Amino acid sequence: IIRVQSPEGVKRITATKRETVATFLKKVAKEFGFRNNGFSVYTNRNRTGEITASQNKSLNLLKIKHGDMLFLYPLSPAGSSSETMDTSVSQGLRAVGAPQVVEDEIDQYLIKQDGKIYRNRDQQLCRHGPLGKCVHCVPLEPFDEDYLNHLEPPVKHMSFHAYIRKLTGGADKGKFVALENISCKIKSGCEGHPPWPEGICTKCQPSAITLNRQKYRHVDNIMFENHTIADRFLDFWRKTGNQHLGYLYGRYTEHKDIPLGIRAEVAAIYEPPQIGTQNSLEILEDPKAEVVDEIAAKLGLRKVGWIFTDLVSEDTRKGTVRYSRNKDTYYLSAEECITAGNFQNQQPNICRLSPDGHFGSKFVTVVATGGPDNQVHFEGYQVSNQCMALVRDECLLPCRDAPELGYAKESSSEQYVPDVFYKDIDKFGNEITQLARPLPVEYLIIDITTTFPKDPVYTFSISQSPFPIENRDVLGETQDFHSLATYLSQNTSSVFLDIISDFHLLLFLVTNEVMPLRDSISLLLEAVRTKNEELAQTWKKSEQWATIEQLCSTVGVQLSGLQEYGAMGGSTHAASAAMWACQHCTFMNQPGTDHCEMCSLPRT
Repeated sequence: IIRVQSPEGVKRITATKRETVATFLKKVAKEFGFRNNGFSVYTNRNRTGEITASQNKSLNLLKIKHGDMLFLYPLSPAGSSSETMDTSVSQGLRAVGAPQVVEDEIDQYLIKQDGKIYRNRDQQLCRHGPLGKCVHCVPLEPFDEDYLNHLEPPVKHMSFHAYIRKLTGGADKGKFVALENISCKIKSGCEGHPPWPEGICTKCQPSAITLNRQKYRHVDNIMFENHTIADRFLDFWRKTGNQHLGYLYGRYTEHKDIPLGIRAEVAAIYEPPQIGTQNSLEILEDPKAEVVDEIAAKLGLRKVGWIFTDLVSEDTRKGTVRYSRNKDTYYLSAEECITAGNFQNQQPNICRLSPDGHFGSKFVTVVATGGPDNQVHFEGYQVSNQCMALVRDECLLPCRDAPELGYAKESSSEQYVPDVFYKDIDKFGNEITQLARPLPVEYLIIDITTTFPKDPVYTFSISQSPFPIENRDVLGETQDFHSLATYLSQNTSSVFLDIISDFHLLLFLVTNEVMPLRDSISLLLEAVRTKNEELAQTWKKSEQWATIEQLCSTVGVQLSGLQEYGAMGGSTHAASAAMWACQHCTFMNQPGTDHCEMCSLPRT
């Protein structure tokens, strides 16, 4: 029996000592499914000692004996470079059977990085010259746990790319590494028995799950570009006392404090339709969700996470809040973990090492809650890949009376649920395995540091009188042309790009019902993304902006500079004399009429 190893696995070929090499290679081709000689077989892993087809040489002559391992490499397709097989592990690695996927830009960047932790020569321990290396100064791997534990503060989770480097290290360079997504469902297509609940077998039955604390995390840091982003979000709670929720839009960048780390930078917060009380939140269906994602993409942003408040005022005179989330209570409730898992499943992380083309998620969760000093703190989290699988396959439930506990569902006639276990320490100090009914959610949570930069960054401009945020009608803050006219009249900046660079204003221009600019705002979005004032001025002279100014002029707010940039160079009087908008229903009426054609109310 000769073992033959290929990129698809190891197979055993039965042969005799006197068998010719040509006959043996035909058996190999048949076993691996090759129709022609599209492969080469070597005696060594480094592609030396190639075995060529020969009718005159036997296996015994080549000193190939029972139990030997040979190595099969498929030939490169026509037109491709042979360097494909010789590239470094981090650049050329892809799981067997995985689809061709395009990873995020930050992943493509980190794949090409060295990632090693370089150390200076130790004056006391190193006994060699300046060009030498020893165990005290040799570069460390990015997944070195001792190094991560001695950082300040200590890092409990290595970065995801450091975890990949750990998997792809060793002699085989991770050639057979595949990041498998956990499945809690019965495999379909098993024909040896009736379907569940009448029958099940070991082939289609999902494996039991033992929950482990995840050693890596997909995002290592969350950073808000400036304090204004968070303060405007917290204003809703300050004015109403009700909890609030928003989606974080930003970008993923390199986090240099951790080897091969990823940072989620937050540039804006979008607040979807919702119903909030002092102790609950309900997310409503958002008809504008798709448009918001489209506009954010054109601005170079993407949805990177979600944020919600859990704040209870303790002393209104001191401005303190209650410290309620700690080690004695919980950090995330089971219901919040399930919601976070649902969001993470909606935003999967594209990964070339997974047969499914995705593994885990970079979507983060931020909680605005009271800290030990009774001030508002922002705490970042993710849930583990195991939690994502339990949520995706509807196997995890919250406990009604204990928010810190989850509950693994039991199998029913409608659904088979695999057993879920977790390990704990009993009162005698022994490690025991417990059934996850109930389940402490600490096994599902990964904490992420949340920070604000010393030097604030501004993707969007900051105004003393900012444009109202969407879906805040309960505060009396509405997005309409009156609020737009007020914003433009109060903003005295001479730079049009600074005036228009407001995330919520851009969304209003695209989603308003009177004059939506979804098809004609690309030039302006490009100007905001690249901070190009000339492009912004070009768009300002368009007919679309002239119409917006005309609509603003009908609400009785005088705009500075309106005459200069009116449509086709016309004056304010000429523009307003053409058509007028009803203040009651916003219908555009023909000139010369005193009553609205839609609602019949008089012109005011």
